[in-house]
Amino acid sequence: MLKFPASQRLKSSKQIEALFTQGKTAKAFPLLMRFMPADVPAHKAAFAVSKRNFKKAVDRNRVKRLMREAYRLEKNTVDSTSARYLMLFVYTGKNLPTLIELRLSMAKLLKQLE
Repeated sequence: MLKFPASQRLKSSKQIEALFTQGKTAKAFPLLMRFMPADVPAHKAAFAVSKRNFKKAVDRNRVKRLMREAYRLEKNTVDSTSARYLMLFVYTGKNLPTLIELRLSMAKLLKQLE
């Protein structure tokens, strides 16, 4: 099942702050992933796009939608791992991406977690 329910979304400000202070970083252009293992029942993920690179909220929201879709389609590779992770994906590119481009980058990043 390829779903991304609300229970798998990273929303806690404490957990996000912990990601920045204790988490590790992985890169696969145009994505950057901050991650850390955590005691949670399922992997949790969040997505961010810089306002500096995309001035219009419409563009930022489109990129985040594409990133969520790429994660939803590729997360089955990381679901088989026994450890659970908190993940924050940041889009670092300056142009609007395609879904194919994001899926390739997402697959590379998620393979690094195995």
